[in-house]
Amino acid sequence: MNIIEVSNLSKKYKIQHATAGYISLRDVLTNIAKSPFSFAKNKAKEVAGLALQEEFFALKDVSFKVKEGETLGVIGRNGAGKSTLLKIISEITPPTTGEIKLDGRVGSLLEAGTGFHGDLSGRENIFMSGMILGMKRREIIQQFDKIVEFAEVEQFLDTPIKRYSTGMTMRLAFAVAAHLRQEILIVDEVLSVGDQQFQDKCLAKMEEIVKEDGRTILFVSHNIKTVRRLCKKCLWLEKGGVKMFGGMEEVVTKYEQ
Repeated sequence: MNIIEVSNLSKKYKIQHATAGYISLRDVLTNIAKSPFSFAKNKAKEVAGLALQEEFFALKDVSFKVKEGETLGVIGRNGAGKSTLLKIISEITPPTTGEIKLDGRVGSLLEAGTGFHGDLSGRENIFMSGMILGMKRREIIQQFDKIVEFAEVEQFLDTPIKRYSTGMTMRLAFAVAAHLRQEILIVDEVLSVGDQQFQDKCLAKMEEIVKEDGRTILFVSHNIKTVRRLCKKCLWLEKGGVKMFGGMEEVVTKYEQ
């Protein structure tokens, strides 16, 4: 059964370009004197953000399917559209065109602290995250001790998140995403923030939840060794489009050539 279906997905942005070069005050005054109406029209366009715009497709006509319990690696160079794709699937940003069908709840770890409230404590953020995912309080309580133990933040549990280091925030964010019972887990390159020991701990946990819980993982990484370890299928994005989609070893071998 397909738990994720992405069909003809595109995301378009408008890029605003700055006007070229240095223009002296004398040149500006001369232009106003020669063509006051033209100057006013161009200035109005600049203020409205209509001047010198270019359309840019971060994603263009992307389609793929992921079955329940699969681990999909998403690879590609910087700017290929990987993070944009995950943000759309996570419903952080809407697509310009196309459709996504999800058969389950989505938990995302795209940036350290995404979804956390800085003024709330670690304890309060755990419960808030669980309720946002639609979990009942008793379900969160059942997983609470495991989350805290995994994140290694017992001493700072009642400290506001805004006082956590980036590493502490990331550890708690991953622990919440990994232990609360959403069917789809999306993990971006954010794991590289942590030390090697914690990265290995996170990878082991992801392998565990796929094997024992049958959950589905979308994993973005530039570390091909890690993709090989964790993923069975692979999506290679290039310039916003699908370069290749299929078995992990086949795609990664082509990517490394």
